[in-house]
Amino acid sequence: MKTFIIDDDPISTCLTEMVLKLEGFTENALTFASAEEGLHFITEDLGENVPRVIFLDLNMPTMNGWQFLQALKPHENKISEACSIYILTSSIDPSEQTMAKEYAVVRGFISKPLTEEHLQGIKQELSQAS
Repeated sequence: MKTFIIDDDPISTCLTEMVLKLEGFTENALTFASAEEGLHFITEDLGENVPRVIFLDLNMPTMNGWQFLQALKPHENKISEACSIYILTSSIDPSEQTMAKEYAVVRGFISKPLTEEHLQGIKQELSQAS
């Protein structure tokens, strides 16, 4: 399953990759250290470059997760069937959880770190959507 991790924190990215591999979620996640890189890659070829799952951090310099989602919004209709975004953040702000619901492509809000239980829930959601 094509999976992207968009997070500027290398330790968090490494931990997320390890959990994904240990749980058999994906063998090779593509990581982006900035939201701009991820956005450019996805929008460069919407047919080929859209992953099944994106784990998106909110707090990043230059372009944060909210700005990424806003920039992706014009493409939401094209990608929402094929892609599910899970916000993976250290934030526990309830207002951010509410804001996340404004984006059709966002399927969940996860407080770091990603766990086996989170992935089991995501796998279940994805299989029900198929």
